[in-house]
Amino acid sequence: MNNLKLRLIVMNFLEFAVWGAYLTCMGNYLGKAGMGSEIALFYAIQGIVSIFMPTIMGIVADKWVQPQRLLGFCHLLAGAAMISLFFMGQTAEAAGVLPNKAMFIAIYTLSVAFYMPTLALSNTAAFTILKDHGMDTVKEFPPIRVFGTVGFIASMWFVNCATLDGATFTFTLAESAGKFQYTYMQFLVSGVLSLVLFAFCFTLPQCKLTPKPSQSLVSTLGLDAFKLFKTKKMALFFVFSALLGMSLQVTNGYATPFLTSFKGSADPAMANSFGANNATMLISLSQIAEALCILLIPYFLKRFGIKVVMLIAMFAWVFRFGFFGLGNPAMPGVLLFVLSCLVYGVAFDFFNVSGGLFVDKECAPDIKASAQGLFMLMTNGLGATIGTLAAGKIVNHFCQWKDGYLVGDWQWAWFIFAGFALAVAVAFMFLFQYKHEPEKMLHLKKD
Repeated sequence: MNNLKLRLIVMNFLEFAVWGAYLTCMGNYLGKAGMGSEIALFYAIQGIVSIFMPTIMGIVADKWVQPQRLLGFCHLLAGAAMISLFFMGQTAEAAGVLPNKAMFIAIYTLSVAFYMPTLALSNTAAFTILKDHGMDTVKEFPPIRVFGTVGFIASMWFVNCATLDGATFTFTLAESAGKFQYTYMQFLVSGVLSLVLFAFCFTLPQCKLTPKPSQSLVSTLGLDAFKLFKTKKMALFFVFSALLGMSLQVTNGYATPFLTSFKGSADPAMANSFGANNATMLISLSQIAEALCILLIPYFLKRFGIKVVMLIAMFAWVFRFGFFGLGNPAMPGVLLFVLSCLVYGVAFDFFNVSGGLFVDKECAPDIKASAQGLFMLMTNGLGATIGTLAAGKIVNHFCQWKDGYLVGDWQWAWFIFAGFALAVAVAFMFLFQYKHEPEKMLHLKKD
């Protein structure tokens, strides 16, 4: 059993390490590669493909291909595309030109189209394997899943410190233009990790396919969950989920270009600061906080209920953006950046995790899975896509790429994002009516 858990831990570690290699630092490279104005599009693409690709791959895993094998095949394709991005960047640099923008975007789209479904497939594989071996998923899975966040952080730290200067490979926290977080090397790291996971997936136990009763096309695609919009409470919940989901990818796309922009400051204290030169590592505090805040959710849900917990998440987003607007990478301003990263754990977990638990509690058993899919569609699909594109318009209005840095009036941009989160929180406070029943949350696991 311990060997089985270890294998699932390795799977989760690699699953999120693949993502962590580029998700928070990609913007720095895109700016230098002549695609700085398209940063929002790159992050919006993840939301767009999340609307339909997980559903398609879920159907395939249900009917034709075992989930652990499909997980491997998806990583093979996603990893190959990431390595192609590396070669495109390397070839363009050697020729002294910028990468072909249209081709770069197309290959990136192919990569994330096959990566995003693996977030669900890895969970499906883990749940199935644990159940097949007689283990309690509620008890055994969370400690395994935490190593996914550990993998994400480890990958962020690696690309933050790994440096290629000519033919010399080193690790450093000091200033260096050759750090992977600034170059196409981050795509190579992600691609190689994907290929490693592809091979590893075929060492996992089989997840035998089980025949399922025939369903209508509407049920198969999870569209029957849309009938939840007939209920005012659920309709408001999903609408506000989409509105709050608009905040999800903003700092993933723009936090590191923002922090790195201080390297162009005329003030040596700013330009030579740890935060300006190690933006990816500083932002990783957000993921550390995320891992820790998961442990607080059961208590807060039981004590205060979903409305208060969601409100806490919404106000946490206000502080997340507001602290970025007020801080700077020199002491004592950097402490505000640290606070922004710490509050991210509350902003992300109290919304995503507690929202999923609320959907599970409120929906009938026959549409629970579809309702969870609808929740993800509204947040990580529709909400994140619209929010990222809107954020891109705002940042591009106030800031411009100059000498490799995205500089401008960042403070106004962050305050606009904070104002939006505040408006959503206030509207949610008055419009969403929900009576908290502690005993239901207490017995949710049994339900």
